[in-house]
Amino acid sequence: MKKFLKLLNFELNRFKKIYIVLILLTVVIQITGVIYKTLNYMNDVNDTMRETSINASEYVSQNGTMDFKTILNTSWFFFSVALCAAALVIYLFFIWYREWFGKNTFIYRLLMLPTSRVNIYLSKALTIFLLVLGLIGIQLILLPIENFIFKAIIPTEFRIDLKLADAIRLSDYLHILIPGSFLTFLIFYGLGFLAVTILFTGILFERSFRFKGIIMGGIYCILSVIVFFAPLLIETFFMPNFLYPIERFFIELIMGIVVLIGSISMSVYLLKNKVTV
Repeated sequence: MKKFLKLLNFELNRFKKIYIVLILLTVVIQITGVIYKTLNYMNDVNDTMRETSINASEYVSQNGTMDFKTILNTSWFFFSVALCAAALVIYLFFIWYREWFGKNTFIYRLLMLPTSRVNIYLSKALTIFLLVLGLIGIQLILLPIENFIFKAIIPTEFRIDLKLADAIRLSDYLHILIPGSFLTFLIFYGLGFLAVTILFTGILFERSFRFKGIIMGGIYCILSVIVFFAPLLIETFFMPNFLYPIERFFIELIMGIVVLIGSISMSVYLLKNKVTV
């Protein structure tokens, strides 16, 4: 366990500088977006009221009010989330390929470490997972601050006050990143971790067999997806509505565990026996 934690800490530190930049960009983009959108809304309100000589209640009856959910659905928020997602997807591949490229081939030293190869694999997989959870945590800290700014700029008569949980639930995409229940959270992020392990295995196929490995890795990823969804596909095409929802859930849970164990086992096998330096 101590060696695994050292590897995990090492992997996290390698991405630290870029991670801090991502966090700062997220904070700046989102808070700038909140201020810009709310000030722009109030400028429109004041201009309309001045030009048409109407009061606040008349404006609201004609044009409606603003709520925080509208802010969450702006391109400012989407861009900040998409930027972080794109960076982590790129790093998902880079976390392996960086070991082979550069002046010194670090993979040789990594594979020579006196620790199980499974620790190398799991430290990289858990690094990606923790980086994702860290950004979600930053978002959860930011939302109350952004909601406070929203309320500070827009007067009560021009806004609808939503609970943060409701604003997230009604948003176009944040309800996926921040699910409303713990079970949904486990399902979404469990599927995300499963996808990471499948892609890692595909990468290790390519690193083991080079050009042939690209084809083998692609086939493995496709087969993994088919195996995972096989019960749903069989039910949909051959036995419609055969299973109860709870039965369907537990069958998919079992299939997910099977694919997860298969991906980790295959990856460790490739690391031990096939990966070339």
